[in-house]
Amino acid sequence: MDLQSHIRNVQDFPKEGIGFKDITTLLKDGQAFRAAVDELSAPFAEQGISKVVGIESRGFVFGTVMAYNWNIGFVPVRKPGKLPADTLREEYELEYGTDSLEIHQDAIMAGEKVLIVDDLLATGGTAAATVKLVEKLGGDIAGIAFLIELAFLSGRKKLEGHRILSLIKYDAE
Repeated sequence: MDLQSHIRNVQDFPKEGIGFKDITTLLKDGQAFRAAVDELSAPFAEQGISKVVGIESRGFVFGTVMAYNWNIGFVPVRKPGKLPADTLREEYELEYGTDSLEIHQDAIMAGEKVLIVDDLLATGGTAAATVKLVEKLGGDIAGIAFLIELAFLSGRKKLEGHRILSLIKYDAE
């Protein structure tokens, strides 16, 4: 299935000059949504994944379905202050400033094989911070899966040494 044809490009959102890749048009189409989940899952299906880690918030959409299909646990990585128990925090650089992500300290056991999932790879900051959180907990990262990659932003560079899957690549804005 041509998944890219199900992505809506919204010009000047969230600010002028940005072409936002809107996945809600893919999510509302049951066949396209199923195809995306299946294509994200297939390369990792026989890898012995123990946990799927989803990055807030659209990583939850794909990651929970994948974890459910594999009958394994799902772990959310969230913005600070959103998780109720003890957390680890990882700060990362933004274009102008910093942000951070958190994971529960008991979410992953040492040696568990983990797949990280998000909807979009842009500059790689959130994914790299998530990698660090998983590694701090002793997780073994089997791969990082994205629906969309904005290749022109070179986010892969921050994830070198890891298996990366992206289903749709945009080489230019």
